[in-house]
Amino acid sequence: MNLLLTSAGRRGYLVNYFKEALGDEGEVHVGNSTNSTAMKYGDKSVITPLIYDDNYIPFLKNYCQLNHIDAIIPLFDIDLPILTNSKKEFNEIGVSVIVSSKEIIRICNDKWETYKFLISYDFQTPKVFLKISDALNAIEQGNIEFPLIIKPRWGMGSISIFEADNTNELEVLFEKAKKKIHDSYLSYESNQDNQLSVIIQEKLNGQEYGLDIINDLQGKYMNTIVKKKCAMRSGETDTAETVKDEAFELIGKKLGDITNHIGNLDVDAFIVEGVPYILEMNARFGGGYPFSHYAGVNLPKAIVSWLKQEKVDPAVLEAKIGVIGYKDIQIIGDEAINTIQKSEEAIHYRN
Repeated sequence: MNLLLTSAGRRGYLVNYFKEALGDEGEVHVGNSTNSTAMKYGDKSVITPLIYDDNYIPFLKNYCQLNHIDAIIPLFDIDLPILTNSKKEFNEIGVSVIVSSKEIIRICNDKWETYKFLISYDFQTPKVFLKISDALNAIEQGNIEFPLIIKPRWGMGSISIFEADNTNELEVLFEKAKKKIHDSYLSYESNQDNQLSVIIQEKLNGQEYGLDIINDLQGKYMNTIVKKKCAMRSGETDTAETVKDEAFELIGKKLGDITNHIGNLDVDAFIVEGVPYILEMNARFGGGYPFSHYAGVNLPKAIVSWLKQEKVDPAVLEAKIGVIGYKDIQIIGDEAINTIQKSEEAIHYRN
């Protein structure tokens, strides 16, 4: 069995997890639009067209056929809508795409749609506004107060996120966020509605958590892993501890059953005065998954087994409680990247 991880970026750890899951029964191929550190770890690597390039899907299909790829696993939010829209094309050539439905990807990638979805199912979530006037009216009515968070409606990580302490800052930072979005790769999805590409969100004050909500490849709920976030860096979890929390586990099951998502649903959450809140959802492996893996969860192994039509022992998707993990930083020199560039096993795309 051969797997292709697309838009792998710096997630070399996921490449290694899948290599361990496959053992000597297949290869893990790594794709990215530019040279990246994750490519160092793949059995084979390939530089792809940009995600929004017209040649992207034809290139991937050709690559899959040439290299006998059985399944594609996308690792980047922008990749998800493109690949979910192309599932049928890949299925016709015998390639499974491990990605959720178009509707779930649409909801998770759009923070305004996420907000509407969560309140429609009675989840607690911070209030969200698309217009400054609506946020100011809510302040006047006493429904929210400064500070407020300004962030891209279609965005990820810590790009273009600001905190406004007053009306003047709100107006200035709102416009600044729009400009920074326009100048970044976030502009692609934001083109869906340039005038409403920024959201204003109520700031939550409480303990932050991360959830890995796991469904199988048919969208059946399996388990929820709850992690208490102890330290953050650039929008990603730096230190976390696996904990037992029945309230979040119930929320995880409800979300898994409603969404019928595929694989992992990465969820950012808070406890505010004893009440659990859902902040955001990402229908992919999130930056917090390594903490679940370190605590004993092995979703890559489960995915490989499901692709083989094999049953998965529930213990494979259970975490030990009280395990604390810390992210590390490694330096990879030019020689490693150059090895990828010159390798006869790598296929390179050039515009």
